[in-house]
Amino acid sequence: MSNQVPDRDEPPEHLRFAAYLQALAQVRNQEERSLMTEVLTDPDPDPDPDPAMAQSAVVRHLDRRATDLLKSPEYATWAQAMVKVLEPHPFLDQRLHEWSLFRAVALAQPWLPGALTDSSDWLQRKIVESLDTSDALAVLAETGRTRRVRNTARTTLTTRSKRA
Repeated sequence: MSNQVPDRDEPPEHLRFAAYLQALAQVRNQEERSLMTEVLTDPDPDPDPDPAMAQSAVVRHLDRRATDLLKSPEYATWAQAMVKVLEPHPFLDQRLHEWSLFRAVALAQPWLPGALTDSSDWLQRKIVESLDTSDALAVLAETGRTRRVRNTARTTLTTRSKRA
């Protein structure tokens, strides 16, 4: 991936971030792992001075792809391929695992309450704000990380029980 010539108005890291996002949005499935590896490792002679920015671009791509594939049987193959790329990056690796947990909850597949209790604030908020699954909401109503998560889960459960 080549670096763009800096624009006088934009800091170089903003240009690289935009270039990464554009390249990731246009990548073909068979080239996705290679491009993500390139963004994260930047094999250019001058490595990216801001690896957090590169990881931010990758997490946006990861979130978009996981959302697109969430209900597809292709998700499992894609996630397995992504593990190899993301494993050296703890935040990205955790995000992929949490997308898999989110998928399991959303599709009523087996999942462990402890995994949900131990998950990040991001995942817990995402579940209480976007899923209507009694089991997960009951777990988060009791053991959610934040008051916001616990209250939202309780409110959703209470509202649902009044409708029933």
